[in-house]
Amino acid sequence: MSATPHEEAHAGPIKNPKQLLIAVFLSFVIPVLVIIGLVTIVSSENKPGPGAANPEMAKAQRLQKVGHIEIRDANRPLRGGEGVYNGQCAACHATGAAGAPKFQDVAAWGPRLAQGLETLVHSALAGKGAMAPQGGGDFNDTEIARGVVYMANAAGAKFEEPNPPAAEGAAAEAAAAEAAAPANTAQQGAAAAK
Repeated sequence: MSATPHEEAHAGPIKNPKQLLIAVFLSFVIPVLVIIGLVTIVSSENKPGPGAANPEMAKAQRLQKVGHIEIRDANRPLRGGEGVYNGQCAACHATGAAGAPKFQDVAAWGPRLAQGLETLVHSALAGKGAMAPQGGGDFNDTEIARGVVYMANAAGAKFEEPNPPAAEGAAAEAAAAEAAAPANTAQQGAAAAK
């Protein structure tokens, strides 16, 4: 009678061998999981994405500002078609890299020329196939159009080299002034005769 109450007072929560096995198993598994979790947290620094060869450059690209301002001389003379071709287009069009039609290859340029100058310039500015968009680079849109005209004319087209938009407006105003000048002279002569 006195042995039973005394033994129960000193007994633990484990009453049978099954509970003992579960307690031993959990006493090893839980610390291992805690250690793995801590190692993961400690080693979870900024890692480059898969395939990033230069982690510093990849990080710099992710952290770069959304926009930037570039100051250029607005009054610089526009480059001609040959200069644009040599500076931008020759890298692919001289060799035919990535399916680009070669310079002076009439057969390759024929179907493209049939689409018209506006379509060719749009393709050059917006990009097409493997060719990246050329607008906003080292050359402005008029210079890119001049490069397209230079390549197209070398393949047999007869396109005129485009002028800058301000020059086109000035040329149109000059033409309108010339057309209006004879009419004004005739009106002044009629008024003087009266």
